[in-house]
Amino acid sequence: MTAVPPKQKVVVVGAGPVGSLAALYAASRGDEVEVYELRGDLRNPETVPLNFTKSINLALSERGINSIKQAERDGLVENVLRDTIPMYGRMIHGREGGSLWEAAQAYDVHGRAINAVDRGTLNNALLDELERTPNVKLFFNHKLTGADFRSNKAWFERRIPGETPQADALGVAGRVPEIEVSFDYLIGADGAHSASRFHMMKFARVDYQQEYIDTLWCEFRIPPTEDGQFRISPNHLHIWPGREYMFIAIPSADRSFTCTLFAPSAFYASLEGSPQSLQASFDEYFPGVCPELIKPEALAEQFAINPHLPLISIKCKPHHFTSSVAILGDAAHAVLPFYGQGLNAGLEDVRVLFEKMDQHGVYDSDSSVYTRSVRRQVAFQAYTNQRCEDAHAINDLSKQNYLEMRWGVKSPLYKVRKAVEETIDQRLPFLGWKTQYARVSFSNQRYSDVVRAVQHQSEMLGYGLTSSLVVGLGVISVLLWKHPPVGAAKDVFQRVVDLWRKFIA
Repeated sequence: MTAVPPKQKVVVVGAGPVGSLAALYAASRGDEVEVYELRGDLRNPETVPLNFTKSINLALSERGINSIKQAERDGLVENVLRDTIPMYGRMIHGREGGSLWEAAQAYDVHGRAINAVDRGTLNNALLDELERTPNVKLFFNHKLTGADFRSNKAWFERRIPGETPQADALGVAGRVPEIEVSFDYLIGADGAHSASRFHMMKFARVDYQQEYIDTLWCEFRIPPTEDGQFRISPNHLHIWPGREYMFIAIPSADRSFTCTLFAPSAFYASLEGSPQSLQASFDEYFPGVCPELIKPEALAEQFAINPHLPLISIKCKPHHFTSSVAILGDAAHAVLPFYGQGLNAGLEDVRVLFEKMDQHGVYDSDSSVYTRSVRRQVAFQAYTNQRCEDAHAINDLSKQNYLEMRWGVKSPLYKVRKAVEETIDQRLPFLGWKTQYARVSFSNQRYSDVVRAVQHQSEMLGYGLTSSLVVGLGVISVLLWKHPPVGAAKDVFQRVVDLWRKFIA
């Protein structure tokens, strides 16, 4: 008979997708888990998001799906994927000579897709699974107000929306009384403005970098047709690129599209100061959106009502303190949304964290309270060592991909390189050559290893193209030398010679 490992008391702060998955991992290992969420029950449609808007639609790819699978919950992955919509590539939109055009760009030469998923659908599936788990307790409307990661205690305020506490129920300085919660370890998965990280930084020496890029985003919606169909292809991420601006559309299960306008703050300021120019600006930069897909009245209303929100990028190190706390997801590494990896990276954090605890014997049956704490500290350190490097890598990749999405996708050089790399991948699979996008979205390769692999491929591709150029120029030069040109051709030959001399110099 196998001995049962000792139980731990685990507190998870944040009931979003990352926190919910972390709670499932801990519960499946026999821990007693308590999940505390600042907002109300996220399955309730009346619960107001923290930024007072629906968030940018999520893209679930291989890393996230694999991490959900590792929770080993029957039917969970199927429940999550049931309402997703596969996107096999980008659909680039533009106008030339007065005519609208669109061009598809496949994500992957092997036909793989990323999945458009509604955040609420994903979150609901995970919370429903938690509610069915006997060793999990859910606490909504609880705000983390303090934590001591040496004595392993946390304090929460419990607030009921719409209720004003009675005067005799208020504590010192008119505050709602706090409850004290003890734990063996705490997982902070409470987003970019994480209270868990804030309190951890009082104990750990955390290197912290926060950046707001000069880009705001606003949400729009393309409704379905009158007969309930998609207005444009549902199996693509649609992009209207425009150097400094970008408009994207992602399919939703109700056959609408959730759209996002990304633009510098000055662009938003100009439209706010001159709302009558909104449609003209869309016609100039995002042809075919209005009035073809969004009526002018709806466009104006959504621009006025939906908030214009900033985009934040966060890096920090370490992602833990001793054996008491680890932070995951946006709490550890908020990334820009341009690679669709924020969710996937957060879910992968969960898998890596618990893999490290398994590898270092945290859940072994021979663990005492003391040895378990020591092993957990070693596991948390291993988690930090791996995920900090990877989190910084995907953070940088996401910034770079913004430039590609809003302009690079139209570049001939981008198209040529993509075609060359995909041809090598398809025709010479033994080389292990993959595009950067395929490595990020369709594998579980570490983000930092992706960067190194792509840099190596770039060097090899550069050597190959340089060699081809040298050989080609050499052959042309020899032929022209054997058959000297005359007239205009002689001038062309001289230019080739001059270019050759410059190149070898």
